[in-house]
Amino acid sequence: MNKTLIHADAIGRSYAQGEAQVAAIVSATFLLKEQDRIAIIGRSGSGKSTLMHLMAGLDVPTSGTLMWPELGAPDTLLPEQIALVFQAPSLLEPLTVSENVALPLLLANFTGDIAAAVRAALATFHLQELAHKLPEELSGGQMQRVAMARAIVGNPRVILADEPTGQLDQPTGHALLDALLVHLAGTSTALVISTHDPLVAKRMNTIWQMDQGVLKTNVTSIEAV
Repeated sequence: MNKTLIHADAIGRSYAQGEAQVAAIVSATFLLKEQDRIAIIGRSGSGKSTLMHLMAGLDVPTSGTLMWPELGAPDTLLPEQIALVFQAPSLLEPLTVSENVALPLLLANFTGDIAAAVRAALATFHLQELAHKLPEELSGGQMQRVAMARAIVGNPRVILADEPTGQLDQPTGHALLDALLVHLAGTSTALVISTHDPLVAKRMNTIWQMDQGVLKTNVTSIEAV
């Protein structure tokens, strides 16, 4: 039986807006298990990114309970456990491609062969020739592929990808997803992707939908997103 990696019980997230409270997430309950392949669909502003940040431990719910049964407390989560890929490229400008990809291993005090792990991650997304380039020398598509290589390099238990293809043309975006799914085949890593692209969503095994902060986890058809 696949282990539960993230367990949310009626979590909510509200933000102060003047004297009012605005709910970004309303009482969301879900389980994320090993090998899950989940797409989160929903209009812009529906709460997809907020949910991703909560799952990654970058934000905390204002109500409900959020746990990582197999990963530990939120203040102990490391890139080798949960990797988050943002919609916009998030590379560190002073570092080369290889150095950006190596960063999660350094943060996790990785004791293996860092250079070999970086080479393998770069090869997954056909980035070997860019290893010594700086982010300013890359196209947007190349930067997003590097960000994905950085996400997989430590073989995390969970990969959360927030609109990873949103700024790419469709062929480039689908090639990125192809490479990621091939890499994850046969592993226990759980993958969650938020997307506006129905073709991306349909490639996942399960579809969740966010609608004005409300999470639906039993979606059987894709509505306009």
